[in-house]
Amino acid sequence: MVKATEHNSQAWDQKVKEGSPYTRAVSSETIQHAKSGNWEIGVTADKRVPREWFPRSLKGKKILCLASGGGQQGPVLAAAGAEVTVVDISKEQLKKDEAVAERDELVLTTMVGEMADLSMFPDGSFDMIIHPVSNVFVEDVRPVWKEASRVLKDQGILISGFMNPVLFLFDDEKEQQGILDVKYSIPYSSLEQEGAQEGQTLEFGHTLEDQIQGQTDAGFVLTGFYEDDFGGGRTVDQYMKTMIATKAVKLSIQEW
Repeated sequence: MVKATEHNSQAWDQKVKEGSPYTRAVSSETIQHAKSGNWEIGVTADKRVPREWFPRSLKGKKILCLASGGGQQGPVLAAAGAEVTVVDISKEQLKKDEAVAERDELVLTTMVGEMADLSMFPDGSFDMIIHPVSNVFVEDVRPVWKEASRVLKDQGILISGFMNPVLFLFDDEKEQQGILDVKYSIPYSSLEQEGAQEGQTLEFGHTLEDQIQGQTDAGFVLTGFYEDDFGGGRTVDQYMKTMIATKAVKLSIQEW
């Protein structure tokens, strides 16, 4: 089987060509509002991140948009005054950010890279990391948290969106018929199922312990939390919310 990262890179390139909602760049109107100080972003399907999770001003703040290509979060934050770097495994997703930057005269940096390997950045490079739902595409999430902690400054902020693993319990075909039939266990791995079809992503349902305790083990303290629907007509959304967003602050050893 092709390495998950390589497979998912190609799959996301394909999603761009198909016009997936997560590949649709923000409008010029959204960017103009952001330049005027009226901005918002999301890291899950529907809800917007509370503005109080951010500093009052983003002017000069160094922000890493991690696995966040698609011309959505990065350009908005750049328009709001931040120094933005977008890292993603999909070149086509990064082209979306580059296109918005050119269209609306923004300055941002794009880099092809894996979320679990940020070796291109020195320790303490960023004030904030914005990490929308994407660690579902890596086999092991804990290295993502460790690398995020390493490249953040002390008191740096990590805002993340991720899946509640309950989403991966059910038979997909039956759920589309409105039937919740438990078929899988958590942690979930696409690699343990039948081979993924071309254009489909390999996905991994991480335990909540790895998602939340994994952040604290990496040196973070959680200071914000909310849940959101997955969207797209999922049957399970009728019974519970299946996306989670957290705000975490990196603390030095002395502050512990």
